[in-house]
Amino acid sequence: MTTTVAPAAMTSAEMVDLCKKHTLYEWSAQSKIDPISVARAKGIYFWTPDGKRFIDFNSQLMSVNIGHGDERVATAIKEQVDKLAYANPFMAHEPRARLGAKLAAITPGDIDTFFFTNGGAEANENAIKIARFFTGRHKIIARYRSYHGATAGSISLTGDPRRWAAEPGIPGVVHVLDPYHGIERGWESAESSLQMLEEIIQLEGNHTIAAFILEPVVGTNGILIPPDGYLEGVRKLCDKHGILMIADEVMAGFGRTGEWFAIDHWKVVPDLICMAKGLTSSYIPLGAVGMRHHIAQHFQNNVFYGGLTYNSHPMGCAAALATIRVYEEDRLIDNARKMGIIMKQIGAELQAKHPSLAAPRHWPPFVFTKKIV
Repeated sequence: MTTTVAPAAMTSAEMVDLCKKHTLYEWSAQSKIDPISVARAKGIYFWTPDGKRFIDFNSQLMSVNIGHGDERVATAIKEQVDKLAYANPFMAHEPRARLGAKLAAITPGDIDTFFFTNGGAEANENAIKIARFFTGRHKIIARYRSYHGATAGSISLTGDPRRWAAEPGIPGVVHVLDPYHGIERGWESAESSLQMLEEIIQLEGNHTIAAFILEPVVGTNGILIPPDGYLEGVRKLCDKHGILMIADEVMAGFGRTGEWFAIDHWKVVPDLICMAKGLTSSYIPLGAVGMRHHIAQHFQNNVFYGGLTYNSHPMGCAAALATIRVYEEDRLIDNARKMGIIMKQIGAELQAKHPSLAAPRHWPPFVFTKKIV
């Protein structure tokens, strides 16, 4: 009879040393990194193996919206893995069916069909493919103050300097300025920004442009909240020129702005909407691109040339359904809205007190969705 002995738990130093020796950290020169070790997490906290506790103010990568270790989501994942851990994407299963219907109920307007991916970058990749297939055009407009992911297509869409190392990137991407021009110049009016956008559309040739992709509230490039009228104007310009409007809600979606999706604040319905992160609160990797009904109908008789081994993964779909139930049961989106008002007030008070604080932005984007207890 043989006895299996579980390996001893690693110390922080052992964990960090092995991770640095055998794994590659993103966006870093490996000799410069000093990762924090993490052994467990619960609620708004995580702990190192040595027992040091941190408040997870960042929700890890702006994604653990419901907090760590929610037993309702953990139970749903456990039950799903016992029942059906994986099904190939040509099959139908209950979590996929239920999640598609649920997302159709909470996304804007007549968005009612979803292609599931492994994460946000792949959702954006597939959104531009769908736009190109549907319109027969090839160019994609994106903004300079943007981040859309690190895969080959998504990094080409990204406007910030993280794009530079990947250039020349995929062809057909045209970058445009945002309404925001930095702390010194500040914001221009929605009208002026829209005039610039339409001029670029005319110069590029509207018949060549498939889509305009944008974050309704810009994330890592400054939490930039567009002036009222801007997103409404983008919608009108896209309609005027036959261009699809893609809302990248990977970071802002699922309650972080006090609405299901940031674009809901302006009552605008995009043609395509991309999501991940808060879709499962990052308990399991899952992303999705949703599309309006008439776009989905295009693929009834036209082949959608795309696929992923983990498309509609049963465990991811089950985690997403459980996560959405937590948002609803705990009224977390209402909580984010209330917290946004408080954070806006605190930010204004800090700005009045400290001249070095140039531009606090807490209306109410990227506040805690999870309740602080």
